[in-house]
Amino acid sequence: MISNRDQVTQLILAAKVRKGLKWCDVAETIGLSKEWTTAGCLGQMKFDKAQAETLGKVFELSDEAVAWLQVVPYKGSLPTAVPTDPLIYRWYEMVNVYGTTIKELIHEEFGDGIMSAIDFSMDIQREQDPKGDRVNVVLSGKFLPYKSY
Repeated sequence: MISNRDQVTQLILAAKVRKGLKWCDVAETIGLSKEWTTAGCLGQMKFDKAQAETLGKVFELSDEAVAWLQVVPYKGSLPTAVPTDPLIYRWYEMVNVYGTTIKELIHEEFGDGIMSAIDFSMDIQREQDPKGDRVNVVLSGKFLPYKSY
């Protein structure tokens, strides 16, 4: 019996390793980006019935696990307030160092509001560089202005 979405994530990760799958191939199978698909498989997004059923076949999941993939998850995946994984910690560090700069420049360019993480896309690519390959991440979110009332 599966009692939460985290258990389904663990089943997916185990199947991914066992079957030697890549996220980009899983994404292609359901017709979504590798970034969104990975977030969903890691428990951060809800899949529709057809997507969940396809993932069930890919990862050899039970009907119960497929049903869990269609439930709106509790979002936020970090086990601690300050991340301890080195790669995730660097993102935390970037936000701590550059967060005020990002905020200032967005407000200067767009006005008082926020960048949506709902109407949002992300693209992660490898950028070849003779001095060492680089990680190129593009985050694109709709600007949502605050309204007076």
